[in-house]
Amino acid sequence: MAADLVTVGLVGKSHGLQGDFVVERGSEDPDRFAVGATLLVDGVPARIVGSKRARGRPVIRLDREVSRGAELQVDRAELPVPEDGSYYVFQLVGLAVEEEGGRSLGQVAEVTPGPANDVLELDTGLALPLVDACVQEVDLDSGRIVVRRGFAGAE
Repeated sequence: MAADLVTVGLVGKSHGLQGDFVVERGSEDPDRFAVGATLLVDGVPARIVGSKRARGRPVIRLDREVSRGAELQVDRAELPVPEDGSYYVFQLVGLAVEEEGGRSLGQVAEVTPGPANDVLELDTGLALPLVDACVQEVDLDSGRIVVRRGFAGAE
């Protein structure tokens, strides 16, 4: 069932002559791309048979050929429970964002990495830093994020 799959990276450019490739937008979990781990590519399992890092990014080889741009996925049930105050990107995308006091700011369209912190990119074009000073509350059960006043600009 596709809804239970989580993308942990994308097949990037080739690296060397043995079928290795760079993992684009890869998971930060150091074990995710270890030799012996299994990923799903186009819904079909593929085992990692080679793994290293180049310029800070994972470079892997699978036991079969895959197309550049293909999503590397795992079953959501395989993901470890995040630490308190930490979230997976897929948990945040789609949440309603409002300023304290109730003013609606939009929905999270994407979470992008930044040099100092991740950024919540909203469907309204607003970009908010994913830091404690800005984010007051993340409530996954109610599907909303509350941010402090002053980060979203004037009303």
